[in-house]
Amino acid sequence: MDKRQIEVAKQLLAINTIKIQPDSPFTWASGWKAPIYCDNRKILSYPATRSFICDEFTLLVREKYPQAEAIAGVATGAIAHGVLVAEKLGLPFIYIRSAPKGHGLENLIEGDIPQGTKTVIIEDLVSTGSSSLHAAEAVRNYGAEVLGMLAIFTYNFPHAAQNFEAAKIELTTLSNYNVLLKIAFDSGEINEAQLESLNNWRKTPETWGK
Repeated sequence: MDKRQIEVAKQLLAINTIKIQPDSPFTWASGWKAPIYCDNRKILSYPATRSFICDEFTLLVREKYPQAEAIAGVATGAIAHGVLVAEKLGLPFIYIRSAPKGHGLENLIEGDIPQGTKTVIIEDLVSTGSSSLHAAEAVRNYGAEVLGMLAIFTYNFPHAAQNFEAAKIELTTLSNYNVLLKIAFDSGEINEAQLESLNNWRKTPETWGK
């Protein structure tokens, strides 16, 4: 764990962006039962946290991808974060829809960058990775070069890591599930039995709670 991952997790917990309820699980849109829910859209309502996340993303782009020529945001949760980072770096911005617009130009990519533009994709949350990788594929099909993807948080699902590796997309996140659990356990927010349940969910989320 590095200082960035720890501080980001603490700030997300402080504004209730992440809720941990192993004894009263949430139901995701997929139908999965989950002991955790992450809503990074709330970050935008907290100026200090919003600025902190933007600063950390900006530092990561400068550290890992100094050759970046554009920033892309994944709709809808990462559009605002992507715009903030692009503005701070003075770079062009595009965003990727989840599906082509159903009228007009029927765009999947909104914005305008030249073919071959070296692009960093900003995502808010990575679960299985399927929607994030769909966005990366759209950017590639648009003709841009994807340098990598940066996200606020990931659940550390093993198959997500496998999916990114297979797609040859480098994923870097500001914080992650493993860091979150350590902070929650060390602070007394969750007990040992709950920690075990939360670790089991990460390994087999599709069957947990059934």
